[in-house]
Amino acid sequence: MQNLQHSVEQFLFRKAELCDRQAWDDYLELFDEQSEFHIPQWESEHSYTTDPKRGMSMIFYSNRAGIEDRVYRIRTGKSAASTPLPRTLHLVSNVIIHEASDSQIEVKAKWVTHFYRFGVTGMFFGDAHYRLRPAGNSWVILRKHVLLLNDTIDSVLDFYHV
Repeated sequence: MQNLQHSVEQFLFRKAELCDRQAWDDYLELFDEQSEFHIPQWESEHSYTTDPKRGMSMIFYSNRAGIEDRVYRIRTGKSAASTPLPRTLHLVSNVIIHEASDSQIEVKAKWVTHFYRFGVTGMFFGDAHYRLRPAGNSWVILRKHVLLLNDTIDSVLDFYHV
């Protein structure tokens, strides 16, 4: 179990580093082509939407193409909200493996992302739930569900913040 824990933590740390370096090609490779990416919207102080097809979401991509589109817009300057891109620092902790099988695992982690843009600093933080499958000596993301705990947003929120 300890080797599994270490492997998953190293994968999540690498994902954070690739995002901070804006190494988008390597970052995208961490996601399966059919991977779902979801940040639900809070319905009340203690409940949030659970079905992205029936409730509101801050971000919902049904597959990797959604993130690929965002990367394309960033690279081509077609995303005014992301020009210039903020500097980010992703921190990942409290990685817990909930379920494991030969074909996939369920992981929960705490995260904080500090960002700096136009002389202003800010942060987002929350929980991230991942479904991962083995891929060689590493992992591939099948699903990423992010619970944003500070959802009163006074800046841009995009995939690279979480």
